Amino acid sequence: MSDSSDKPERSLVQRLFAHSGALAGCVLLALVLLPALAAPLLPLADPALTDPAQRMLPPFSRGLWSSHLANHPLGTDHLGRDLLSRLVWGAGSSIAVGALATLLAALVGSVIGIAAGWSGRLGDALLMRGIDVLMAFPYLLLALAIVAALGPGLTNAMIAIALANLPFFARAVRGAVLDIRHQDYIAAARLAGHRGPRIVLGEVLPNLAPTVLVLMTTTLGWMVLETAGLSFLGLGAQPPQADLGSMLGEGREFLTTYPLQAVLPGLLILILVIGINLLGDALRDLLDPRMIGLEPSSRAMRMTSTEPHRQQENATPRADADERSALLSVRGLAVKVPSMANISSDPADAVHGLDFDIAPGERVGLVGESGSGKTLTALALLRLLPPPAQLRGSIRFDGTELLSLGNSALRSLRGRRIAYVPQEPLTALDPLFRVGRQLDETLQAHTEASARDRNAGIDALIAKVGLRRVPGLRGRLPHELSGGQRQRVAIAMALAHGPDLLIADEATTALDVTVQQEIIDLL
Repeated sequence: MSDSSDKPERSLVQRLFAHSGALAGCVLLALVLLPALAAPLLPLADPALTDPAQRMLPPFSRGLWSSHLANHPLGTDHLGRDLLSRLVWGAGSSIAVGALATLLAALVGSVIGIAAGWSGRLGDALLMRGIDVLMAFPYLLLALAIVAALGPGLTNAMIAIALANLPFFARAVRGAVLDIRHQDYIAAARLAGHRGPRIVLGEVLPNLAPTVLVLMTTTLGWMVLETAGLSFLGLGAQPPQADLGSMLGEGREFLTTYPLQAVLPGLLILILVIGINLLGDALRDLLDPRMIGLEPSSRAMRMTSTEPHRQQENATPRADADERSALLSVRGLAVKVPSMANISSDPADAVHGLDFDIAPGERVGLVGESGSGKTLTALALLRLLPPPAQLRGSIRFDGTELLSLGNSALRSLRGRRIAYVPQEPLTALDPLFRVGRQLDETLQAHTEASARDRNAGIDALIAKVGLRRVPGLRGRLPHELSGGQRQRVAIAMALAHGPDLLIADEATTALDVTVQQEIIDLL
């Protein structure tokens, strides 16, 4: 029997076509895009050629002077122009304008976003205030105003749509750059002596590429709609140029007498936009590192942290008296994580067959090297596993099976009877809220105490973890504290309600030796 790890790694294209949404999107796009690309090679009539004598012919009609059957497979419009030819050429024009507008908005918006996020406070303020001015106008009205100033036409419509959507790219890229510039690898590049342009090109841009690509794919459908909207209003394609929006605008006059002229371009726009959106959503999923390893059929299992599971049939029977008296009893605990390198392989056992009991007042230590599954075990006990991990087994807390509890019952236990101290406190503390507010919200979660009582409780917690002498602690943001201070704030939050079970994931690694002993004694 061959090992699944020997299977070749699947590329992004292979994973894309294994995704049902992506496959459906590609099929819909191919129905519109392939004929549009092959339009110069297809034996189509001239889309601008008018013949009033053959106006509004039904489908599968042949020309008056032609001996070929079905010379007009979809009929003709009110000027005798071939509908099939105009649809094929019009779809190409709409797609080209939408794609070029998306590319232009992405390039200019990304440049502005990178400059704003990297240039510091003054440059950021100046650039983003300009973007805010653009965002102050409704984007469609802004596009209409730009086209009115430049004049009607597909090129001007493309410029108007790109400018109207530029702020969305600029703000998204700026936010990503602000996050990237504070990462450790950026500091390492600076320590290595690299200058700003080299860091932006070598470190920032590669990390921005997935973000910009996802933005482009999810925005392209909207750009096509905006192109059609401007042409529908007469500001895009001009006669005799074919465009889906202008065809829809011309056909609305004959909607009751000859609906085919309006229905066909409208249906084509619908198919095109749905196909683009399906493909964009699939790319967003497949480019998300947290989703790598999930097969499309198993994406419904992303929420294993909140969904109940049945106990395994082969779990150890629960008949021992020690198990019944234990505060926490775990049997057959297994955490499966799909392979990040080879998604075609079976999920790997990050934790397998774990059994242990914890009696009231007892301390149990999990020992293992890095990556052995200690943190996953801790999160599994709280049913807070990150996607795409899958949880199986049995976890009984004070006689209650945690894997069968609903969300409301779990929330009443977490933080009140079961508390958790994370390994990295900076990821557990909200970066936007001050320490005092976060401690207050922790106390509010499970008590109806007055503000005065909660204030006294916060003072007691701060004193308990040895942070009383830190000036202005309550008014500080998490990033303004040292690693050890953040660690002790997280411990204070865990101890706020005097939990029956405290899960501490290397809770003293950020503390110095003397403080470590004090915190261990406290725990």
